[in-house]
Amino acid sequence: MIYTRTGDSGTTSLVGGERVAKNSPRVSAYGTVDELNAYIGLLQSHVRDVAGAEEDSALLLRVNGTMFCLGAYLATPSPAALPDGAEPEGAKSPNVGEDDIAELERAIDRLDASVPPQRSFILPGGTVAASHAHVARTVCRRAERGVFDLADTGVYVHPAVTRYLNRLSDYLFILARSLNHLAGVPDIPWKGL
Repeated sequence: MIYTRTGDSGTTSLVGGERVAKNSPRVSAYGTVDELNAYIGLLQSHVRDVAGAEEDSALLLRVNGTMFCLGAYLATPSPAALPDGAEPEGAKSPNVGEDDIAELERAIDRLDASVPPQRSFILPGGTVAASHAHVARTVCRRAERGVFDLADTGVYVHPAVTRYLNRLSDYLFILARSLNHLAGVPDIPWKGL
């Protein structure tokens, strides 16, 4: 049975069974990560059909898996943050590390080298795939803010989580530019007011 009725009163269970309000900062953080993960899946379904974007299609599938790990990490109760920012004893691993962040940085560098230099702010848009990348980028920024909101409540959040989300939003921006470039569609420069 898909429905449990346990959330009808406005609470939900974290990993381990603890119940919290559905509008708590923790649920908001992992809910936005889940939303981003769904949007990454939609983006990947468009990117896989773009000639020349095979490497990015594969990377987006790996990002889907990483986002699932981040969501599970955020849905797991964690100890309070220490005043000096050090990792508290008993803190769980987010299963996201320097290798994952470095993979995004390499992809950013690869794509940045393949597109014309950016001479102005650009407006979101262009091809459908690029437009989806821009929407995913904005959801990623919201997820990042949500994780910082959670940390502001005194919950320890491993720094790799926000570093990963920050790099992912940068990657999604340059991916949008690359997808337009591969399709021969120029970026739309912002002309100001």
